[in-house]
Amino acid sequence: MAAESGSGLVRTIGRWSLAALIVNSVIGGGVFGLPRVVAGGLGKYAPLAYLVAAAGIALVAACLSEVASQFSETGGPYLYARTALGRFWGIQIAWMTWLSRLAAASGTANLFATYLGEFIPRAVQPVYRVTILSALIGILAVINYRGVRSATRVSDFLTSIKIFLLLIFIGAGLAWLITHGQVVAAPLTHTVTLQDWLGAVLVLVFAYGGFEAVFFASGETRDPRKDSAAALFYALALVTAIYTLVQAVINGTLANPSGTERPLAESARHIFGNGAAAAIACGALVSIYGYLGANMLHTPRLTFALAARGDFPQFFAAVHPRFRTPHVSILVYTVLLLGFTLAGNFRWNITLSAVARLLTYASFAVALLVLRKKRPHADAFRVRGGPLIAILTLAFCVALFMQTPLNNLSIVLGVIAIAALNWLLVRNKDATPQSGA
Repeated sequence: MAAESGSGLVRTIGRWSLAALIVNSVIGGGVFGLPRVVAGGLGKYAPLAYLVAAAGIALVAACLSEVASQFSETGGPYLYARTALGRFWGIQIAWMTWLSRLAAASGTANLFATYLGEFIPRAVQPVYRVTILSALIGILAVINYRGVRSATRVSDFLTSIKIFLLLIFIGAGLAWLITHGQVVAAPLTHTVTLQDWLGAVLVLVFAYGGFEAVFFASGETRDPRKDSAAALFYALALVTAIYTLVQAVINGTLANPSGTERPLAESARHIFGNGAAAAIACGALVSIYGYLGANMLHTPRLTFALAARGDFPQFFAAVHPRFRTPHVSILVYTVLLLGFTLAGNFRWNITLSAVARLLTYASFAVALLVLRKKRPHADAFRVRGGPLIAILTLAFCVALFMQTPLNNLSIVLGVIAIAALNWLLVRNKDATPQSGA
């Protein structure tokens, strides 16, 4: 296999592995917990919220597809912003992406201990929780440390199991609804307003988010120009169908989905009994583990890319002489992930992750507009109506960002300040060429 020029990384990720990695990065623990939140705000309209959110995310994905097709190097959103907007904004987006990925992964990792508590009640106790989460994250770190090929195989395997279990839940639920009809829904205690819709879509940015981080590994993708756009849209279409149907089954089988922390398990219990609820809990554990595995594969490539371009200390760009992986970046990410996981909680982290993602998504739209002027004849995938799609993407991001809770906003502003300090420390150092070729 060809290696990425100048990096030593090996191109082993094909189109379908990339699509599987995107699905694995998007469908994590959120599908097992967020239906409760969305139903609490919108009631019977909850399934429609997934379609509204998917429409907004499709705009983001269209911008990302065009921008990403112009790059074959490792770096993802950081590289795109750096090339289109300059070093300062590249570093800002890198830090915001790191915040989003750490918050998402740490929040989801906490769900693992919560769902494991269904079978092992002591799993949620402090000592057991620390031991379990340390082992959980440590095993994934070892797999990724030893090579991207083995990590990709683990991602493909866990994605297959995850999708299979969710499809069984959807199929069984729809069959039950056809046979028995929907349960009588408990009335909402409030009138659904525009704020409720915006709040639900903001939360669903977390549910749909994660696809952008896969492009950190473009330096290990066989043909990023041809494969990226196709893999992205295949994956998002599948994710939208799964999310919408899962919510529809839950709304149809539970009178009050917002009244339980484990809506899928309770829905399965209502249909088939306790054994089905246990099976769904097992599915949640597999899904969460697969999600964390995908994150462990692609997120360390961000610090690798930063170091390779002189924006981080050079040791982050080290490639293991035997396994050909960015082993230092993997180890640093592992330590930070474990720290965030043990210190954080699910609800707060997913909101923080969603807000941080909005800033990254807005950068895709700006990058599309800038790169069309800078590279009018680039050998790239071109989105029809690209400038209009970019403007609509910015409007989507701004509208949702206005819903940011103050406590999350303070963290985002703090990270922006740290990123600015990072830029001040490296601005006078030589930077590598900002080429996406």
